[in-house]
Formats: sequence, structure tokens, C-alpha cells
Amino acid sequence: MDTDTISVERTIKASPASIFALLSDAARHSDFDGSGTVRGTRQESRPLSLGSRFGMAMHQGFAYRTSNEVVEFEPDRRIAWRTTGAKGLIGGRVWRYVLEPVDGGTLVTESWDVSRDRQKFFLKRSKMPAVAKNGMRKTLDRLAGHLEP
Repeated sequence: MDTDTISVERTIKASPASIFALLSDAARHSDFDGSGTVRGTRQESRPLSLGSRFGMAMHQGFAYRTSNEVVEFEPDRRIAWRTTGAKGLIGGRVWRYVLEPVDGGTLVTESWDVSRDRQKFFLKRSKMPAVAKNGMRKTLDRLAGHLEP
């Protein structure tokens, strides 16, 4: 991985508002996660906002928990959260979604940004970028499956 960010994009036949509503509900993240790692949250279904914090139950070879904070938030346009674990000792990567209205729907760009991750050096040299990119493609497919007619 030569850069700190990888992205995938897909046009989804749905409005930015309907896509954003799903993305900004942490209780629904396991519904559209394409990586197979998100198992759920203790968060009740309610919209996230800038500064919101939420935890996730995860599994990738073993069970673990993450802490997340919404660090970018523009309704119906952009949402991103920073993910950490082990009480902030590991992680720091940002998962970002940018929504752009286009003919026929919304162009959704999902990004995995490790520019401030504590393990950036190791992540960039591992198989994680390829794994993340594959999971993001599947996530966008699952989002489309939930929202397209």
C-alpha cells in the first residue's frame, strides 16, 4: 500500500438521505458489513452525530471489541468514525463514507484511512489493505441490497 488511504466506490440506486440514514445508525452496521467481522453493538438504534461514541462487538479469528468516535459528519453527504481498541492503545483508522448524488442514484465512496493509526507501518505492509478493500466492495454491495428496489 503506497498511500495511507484506500477507497472503493459504487453507484447505489437510492437517495443520499436513505443511504446516510443506514450508515448513521450504528445498531445497523452489522446488517451491511461486508467484511464479516462486525457482530453487533450495544447501541440502541438512534442516529449518530459528530462526536458520537459507540462500541462494536467484532470477530476476526477471535472476538474483540472496538470503540468508535464519529469524527466527520455532514448529513446526507459524509460520515466517518475512528476505530480504536484496547482502551485506545491500538488502532486509530478511520472508516469514511462520502455520498454524491448522480444520475440514477448516489455515488458512494467508502475509504479506509490509516494515516493516524498507531499500527500504520505494519498495516500498510500486511495483507490488511487487500482484505479491507475486498470487504468494502462487499459492504457497498450489501448497502445496495438493502436500499435498491
